Amino acid sequence: MSISDKISNKVDDLAGKAKEGVGKAADDKSTENEGKIDQAKSSLKDAGEKVKDAFKN
Repeated sequence: MSISDKISNKVDDLAGKAKEGVGKAADDKSTENEGKIDQAKSSLKDAGEKVKDAFKN
């Protein structure tokens, strides 16, 4: 996994957490759920990169 992929995944995760927090604070379930989805996407991309790395080694 390259550094840029790690940074991108971390940024996506943090943005998702922020969006989830804003949704909770505003009692907006749609925004809260979008944040959770963004975090899940970030986790899946991270897992995919780890699998790629495992096969490279």
